[in-house]
Amino acid sequence: MPPLPALDPAALERSVDQRVILRNVVWRDYESALAMRGESSAVRIAYLEGMLELMTPSRDHETLKKKLARLVEAYAEELGIELEGYGSWTLKRREVERGAEPDECYSIGIAGDVPDLAVEVIWTSGGLDKLEICRRLGVREVWVWKSGEITCFARRGERFERMPRSELLPQIDLELIRSLLDAPSQSAALRELRARLRRD
Repeated sequence: MPPLPALDPAALERSVDQRVILRNVVWRDYESALAMRGESSAVRIAYLEGMLELMTPSRDHETLKKKLARLVEAYAEELGIELEGYGSWTLKRREVERGAEPDECYSIGIAGDVPDLAVEVIWTSGGLDKLEICRRLGVREVWVWKSGEITCFARRGERFERMPRSELLPQIDLELIRSLLDAPSQSAALRELRARLRRD
């Protein structure tokens, strides 16, 4: 029998988010999980009506969300938009049995109790419905990156509606940001963004 071909370690390490979902979890246990984790951001915790998700984002997930965040922040800076970033702020409301830690979240102008904008990277399929969680937490808009596309959802009463562009930040071209995510590095993406904005 011929020898097996050598396995490419990079192929074996195709990064995926590690996720566990527990059912029939009461709110008290959700808060206990947050307390046990402490200030570490290694594990992201979400809660939706008795379901608890523990997710460790992969390196690729974190690299992409950081590049996306840096582009949004640089864009806002270049345009003079007052944008306050909070990273993966833990948002929770016991009365609606929801809690989440978006990949990134922002307030536009003066900060409130809930960020105006949440950004979610869906790197590995599955998991709790983050739009449903954000809806009842009072987040006004959610941007979702999935499979190379950025989709904007704005809250309309009791639901989120897909929008062609951001209502909170209409001056930000999400297609431009999406295209710059393919740059070879975060620094290269930022340089290209600034160059394009300063040309216009």
